[in-house]
Amino acid sequence: MSLAADLAQALTYNSGLSASTSFSSIMYVNIAAYKFISLDNLEEMRPQYQALCEKLGLKGTVLLTPEGINMFLSGTREHIDDYLAWVRSDARLADLEWKESLSNEQSHRRMLVRIKKEIITMRMPLIKPELGRAPSVDPKTLKRWLDQGHDDDGVPVVMMETRNAFEVDVGTFNNTLDYRIDKFTEFPAVAAAHKDELQGKTVVTFCTGGIRCEKAAIHMQNIGYDRVYQLDGGILKYFEEVGGDHYNGDCFVFDYRTALNPKLEPTETVQCFACRAVVTPRQQLAPEYVVGVSCPHCAKPAGEASNADAIAAQ
Repeated sequence: MSLAADLAQALTYNSGLSASTSFSSIMYVNIAAYKFISLDNLEEMRPQYQALCEKLGLKGTVLLTPEGINMFLSGTREHIDDYLAWVRSDARLADLEWKESLSNEQSHRRMLVRIKKEIITMRMPLIKPELGRAPSVDPKTLKRWLDQGHDDDGVPVVMMETRNAFEVDVGTFNNTLDYRIDKFTEFPAVAAAHKDELQGKTVVTFCTGGIRCEKAAIHMQNIGYDRVYQLDGGILKYFEEVGGDHYNGDCFVFDYRTALNPKLEPTETVQCFACRAVVTPRQQLAPEYVVGVSCPHCAKPAGEASNADAIAAQ
């Protein structure tokens, strides 16, 4: 059956249900999934994905790129299952894996299907996993390595961040290499600058869900790193299978929940409406934190006009 026929069947199956139907009495399933795979019919795929997601009442983002697919979606259990079955009917995505969490409301407010040049922007040659991937380490094996301080060959293990600095500040692995990058396009230069000092060590790259660390590990292999792994499934998969061992804090996520703890539960961490900085529960106690106006990161020093003063004067 063609992808278009599968789409028509899925839409017919759910034809009696409006996307605006209320599900306030049930839990929502939030999924994160990606796969590096060459896709060459993006213009055909986009309207098919948009139509099915809207019909099923899903909210979130699907990114379609020449190097693969990336998605963060939220919906009812039934509709998420219908969607995943349809996606995996495409032979290229038949082995797509995903991570799940639950929430009382949909984690996103709207539905977008976009075509981009890269799954995650690095501005380096496109990744082609068909030509070979960087090795991965599963969460349970990584925990064992961290417990013992070395990998199975006795080589010291070091963790390397690939996330942005503001994400790292919410939580990260103990003793990780954090180079305080502000965007992923800065990572190639960082990897090149520190290559020599990491010789003789096993480097494990990690990120939220696995996309950035997989692309980072492939790039590091390409520039000559001898022992580099990606954490399979990222921090969220580690939380799911292992919990919070060797991890300090929570994990920032790009939806209304802001951060998840090692039990994959939303926390009290929020983002400032004014500057979008992450504001921890402790920082929310500061006088500079005014909901919807300012936070300790963006509040002006005494004597200068603040966001709150400007709003009050209007």
